[in-house]
Amino acid sequence: MGRVAVIDLGTNSSRLLVAEVEDGRLTELVRRTEVTRLGEGVDSSGRLAEDAMERVFATLAEYREQIDQHRADKIVAVATSAVRDAANGDYFREQLNERFGIQAKTISGDQEALLTFKGATADLPEADTELTMVNDIGGGSTEFVVGRAGHWPDFHVSTKLGSVRHTERFLSNDDPPSAEQLARAREEIATIIEEGVPAEVRAKATRGIAVAGTATSLAAIDQCLDPYDPERVHGYELTREATKEILETLRAQTTEERAQTPGLLPARAPTIVAGAAVLAEIYAAFDLSTLTVSEHDILHGAALEAAESPAD
Repeated sequence: MGRVAVIDLGTNSSRLLVAEVEDGRLTELVRRTEVTRLGEGVDSSGRLAEDAMERVFATLAEYREQIDQHRADKIVAVATSAVRDAANGDYFREQLNERFGIQAKTISGDQEALLTFKGATADLPEADTELTMVNDIGGGSTEFVVGRAGHWPDFHVSTKLGSVRHTERFLSNDDPPSAEQLARAREEIATIIEEGVPAEVRAKATRGIAVAGTATSLAAIDQCLDPYDPERVHGYELTREATKEILETLRAQTTEERAQTPGLLPARAPTIVAGAAVLAEIYAAFDLSTLTVSEHDILHGAALEAAESPAD
């Protein structure tokens, strides 16, 4: 297959990748990210809000135009945590089909984890045998995958950790949130990681790769990137100490102050503290001093899988 378009309908953002795929290698033509907060309120209400769906529909109208302009041979759309959890998720997907001719598939947490691992490790050498942990912090779920590049993972799990979910649970009452509120959030985050990923699995992983908006944002903040530069973010070694310092700084700021941070997309300001708290606890749980930040995630994994699949 030549040209693939992939849409990732996440809890916090809606993303588009249009790419050429040749012999398992991917060349990006278009990459877009819009913070649409589809999962806003889902943790408490169990439903996708009308305003949230309309934000996604407005973004998808633009994405559909770009897909058509680039004449993609195949379109793949995946919906993740928010749509999985919502009672009206089927209605949302029906609207995508009716309005844009896009047939979105709600994927399981396990499928999400495997596609993320495929994308994040695709650039590693085939001879690489290091046991690698890939983490994907989303708005409503966080995936952990442990394995070797080019092989079926040894372990994978999707947990109910997320930047939107944990903002709404712990950090939304005060602006800025208190140190005590953050401590309670981190306590639950640590427990969920420890219960979701067995200690023996955590002990074996010697390298970590972090994908998705929280990790890429912190990498950009650490380098004071304004504007955001994906080439400087991809492959960046983000240290545990830097993450700790950034988290402490962001927690003490109001949302408005956070939005002025070089490297941070202003729309991520309301949820970045919770996301950074999840990342901080990942370092601790896996006893890692650094994580490699990658721009290659579920979008790349889904594009590669689509290219490998028979044409419709």
